[in-house]
Amino acid sequence: MKNFLTTLAFGAILTSTLNADFIRTEIGVGGWSQTPSGTATENIAGSTGSNVFDEKADTSFYAWLLIKHPVPILPNIRLEYVNINADGVAEGSWGGFTAPVDTPSHLKLKEYDAIPYYNILDNTFWLTVDLGVDIKYISYDYNIEGKPAVGIVPAFEAYQDSSSIVLPLVYARGRVQIPTTGLGLESDIKYITYNGSTVYDFRAKVDYTFDITPVLQPGLEVGYRAQKVKIDDSSVDIKSDVDFTGVYAGVMLRF
Repeated sequence: MKNFLTTLAFGAILTSTLNADFIRTEIGVGGWSQTPSGTATENIAGSTGSNVFDEKADTSFYAWLLIKHPVPILPNIRLEYVNINADGVAEGSWGGFTAPVDTPSHLKLKEYDAIPYYNILDNTFWLTVDLGVDIKYISYDYNIEGKPAVGIVPAFEAYQDSSSIVLPLVYARGRVQIPTTGLGLESDIKYITYNGSTVYDFRAKVDYTFDITPVLQPGLEVGYRAQKVKIDDSSVDIKSDVDFTGVYAGVMLRF
C-alpha cells in the first residue's frame, strides 16, 4: 500500500507537471503614455518638406500574447501590437505644394510584432533569458492639414501619405522572479541598424502576479518604454527620425 500510494503521488505530481509545462499562455493589455520627439522629411528629390513633432504626451494602446510550449526544437512565440499617435508642424514643399510655416500635421503608426524565440534559461535559479527574432511590421498614415489662401500666401492642399515596412530585429529578454513572491523584474530589447536606418524598442518593467488559482493568475505591470524609428530608406516616401518614450501600465493574465 505504501508503494502504491508513493507511485500514485508520483504519478499525480508528474501528470500535473506535464500538464503545466505542456503549454503556457500569457496575455496583457494596457496604455503607454509616450511622448514623441523628432523629425520627418519628404523623401523625394527636390522636396524641402520637413516636419517637427510636438513633445506632447499621448496614450497609446498596446497588447501582447505569449505562448510557450515544451517542444525544444520549435520556438515559442510572442505577438505584440501598439498604435501610436503623434502631432507636429510641417513646412516646405510636400507633394509639390508649399505648406505655410507651422501647418499642423498628424502621424499614426501601427506596429505588429511576431517574435519566435527560444528559452536559453527557463526560470533557472529564478532567472529567465530568451533570444529570438522580431519580425516587425510598421504601417503609417501621415497627413498635413490643408490651409486656404491668405493674402499673397497661396492655398495649401492637404497632404497625405500611407505606407508600410517590414523589418527583422534581434530580440533579447531577461526576467528575474523574486522567490516566494508574485513579484517579477523584466526587460527586453529589439534592435536593428542598416544603411543609416535604426529601429529599437526597449522596455523595463515590474509586474506582480496574484496567485489566486493555479489555473488563472491575473497580474499588473508597470514599466518604462523607449522606442526609436529612424527610417532612411529609398523605398519609403517619408524619412523619419522619431523617438517615443514614456511609462506604461497594464493588466496581465497567465493561464
